[in-house]
Amino acid sequence: MQGVFSMTCGCGDESSVKSRRSAIGGVMGMGLAAASIPFVTGSESRAEARTLLESPTPDEALAALMAGNERYIKGNMIPDDHVSTRARLVDGQAPHAIILRCADSRVSPEIVFDQGLGEIFVCGVAGNIPTPDIVASMEFAVAVLGSGLIVVMGHSSCGAVDAAVKHIDSVESLPGSLPGLVSQILPAAIETKDSSGDRLQNAIAANVVNGMQRLPKMSEILKDGQDAGTLKIVGGVYDLKSGRFNLVEG
Repeated sequence: MQGVFSMTCGCGDESSVKSRRSAIGGVMGMGLAAASIPFVTGSESRAEARTLLESPTPDEALAALMAGNERYIKGNMIPDDHVSTRARLVDGQAPHAIILRCADSRVSPEIVFDQGLGEIFVCGVAGNIPTPDIVASMEFAVAVLGSGLIVVMGHSSCGAVDAAVKHIDSVESLPGSLPGLVSQILPAAIETKDSSGDRLQNAIAANVVNGMQRLPKMSEILKDGQDAGTLKIVGGVYDLKSGRFNLVEG
């Protein structure tokens, strides 16, 4: 798999990939609390804030995202020098996390997690569902780029999930290509139909969990990484109002 991907990735040999990964950095420490993560004030430049950490563990990568989300909520985001970052990334990339996001224009992982260019590998589709093309992209990030964390990122007021919830009780057919997309979200909508609480929010969370569970079933590469402990798959829901990303249990 490495050989197949490396023909087109432009990443260079293994030593150069490791070198770039150390330049991408991460955070020291395993805790998820923002207070335990260095460089959360937002007063530094991103280059100053980047800790040189080669091959961050999945937990360290997750801690970096959660600390970045805390900075975003507080309005203390790290300033970016896009000119120097652009130059640094010309020869390759080593993102420490993969984000499966919804296509909603209000959900930008780079901003929500306060991550710079080259730090996260973002895949997007309405309803944040794992499609074959999405999974193939993730396999590339895991097998070649060395990413050790996948985050399935749902969000409040998701239109795709709302369509699935409403479609349960509707006899009207959906237009265009929507039926195929909504059909993949329907299991979450049906599963939570009779649950207490907000019906849409319940379905959004269930859809995230379903995505987390489907990914290793759709890919031997992802399953092998998960079994070996080199890949972690988590999920959560981003709240549009508060800006907070809350992890869900899968």
